[in-house]
Amino acid sequence: MARYNSYIICTSPRSGSTLLCKLLAATGIAGNPASLFYRPTLPDWLTRLGLILVETMAARELLETIFEAANRKGRGDTAIFGLRQQRHGFDFLCEKLAILHPGNLSDCERIQRIFGTTLFIHLTRTDKLAQAVSYLKAEQTGLWHLAPDGTELERTAPNRAPVYDRDAIRAHLETMTAYDRAWETWFEREAIAPLRLSYDDLSDDPRATLRTVLLHLGLDPAAADRVAPGVRKLADETSREWGARFRAENTLA
Repeated sequence: MARYNSYIICTSPRSGSTLLCKLLAATGIAGNPASLFYRPTLPDWLTRLGLILVETMAARELLETIFEAANRKGRGDTAIFGLRQQRHGFDFLCEKLAILHPGNLSDCERIQRIFGTTLFIHLTRTDKLAQAVSYLKAEQTGLWHLAPDGTELERTAPNRAPVYDRDAIRAHLETMTAYDRAWETWFEREAIAPLRLSYDDLSDDPRATLRTVLLHLGLDPAAADRVAPGVRKLADETSREWGARFRAENTLA
């Protein structure tokens, strides 16, 4: 029997969260995790949830509608709710939860008022430079995810060749590092001991990582055996060259 009603994958871009979400959804027993609250705007939430804004709705009624829809979408046909939450939209989510559940409550208590007993999963990428390079390449080329057979899963812009940009890499490196620090600060403040997962472990053995998550949720880990990874790595020789060049330039500086 599941120990939790829900889980939240606390992460940052290019940390392997799309792979993990697809693995969990494919088990058929672990929810349908996605970035339901990606951007810090209500219009973006409504779009992602397939809802239409009713101008006459009061703020509280609108938020109740949003979170009810999110609960349904994040559960899919299972008994557990799954959510991927990027750090840059998290404070806005907490602000809206406080409208529904005001008073002297912690963020964690408010989350659990909405989604039930929650397992927090911290998925990180130790090599922040590789993460920054990956983000810049995706940003430039418009290609964010590939299926194992090479077909495109997510593209946000027409294809163009990537161009090395030291300043952009440095900015993304600082941002990704700040996201991790912000998650750690929040976990400490909320007295949360998250399940910690790494990009490297997930990439090296997706099924083993999936089994770890299922075990912590109290779900059958054998469900991982019938699941195939649904995302292919985008790192290539260009990624490695950019990383080496950035390190060399900053060593000389």
